[in-house]
Amino acid sequence: QVPLVESGGGLVQAGGPLRLSCAASGITFVLYTMGWYRQAPGKQRELVATISRGGSTNTAESVKGRFTISRDNAKNTVYLQMNSLKPEDTAVYYCNAVYGNGDYWGEGTLVTVSA
Repeated sequence: QVPLVESGGGLVQAGGPLRLSCAASGITFVLYTMGWYRQAPGKQRELVATISRGGSTNTAESVKGRFTISRDNAKNTVYLQMNSLKPEDTAVYYCNAVYGNGDYWGEGTLVTVSA
């Protein structure tokens, strides 16, 4: 059973916002570094943003200033707030959880940004 379930993807117009959520289960969420990655058609999966268990964040240059990662440990959930979306942000967005030998991936949620 996949312990990470993404939601919030969909179709949005360029310039609009969207918030993705990733709910974790079956893991000790507070210990994990959580991340969002994306894979556009014909391209490799790339890092979008990560957030450590202490709350430190790392954001890709391509989305810095537009996307914000956050986590709610009480809800075992990590979020990705995406603003000022561009057509090039169109991709399947994946949630990732890493701690020790644990490395989990969600099944992804599709974000499509129309011009």
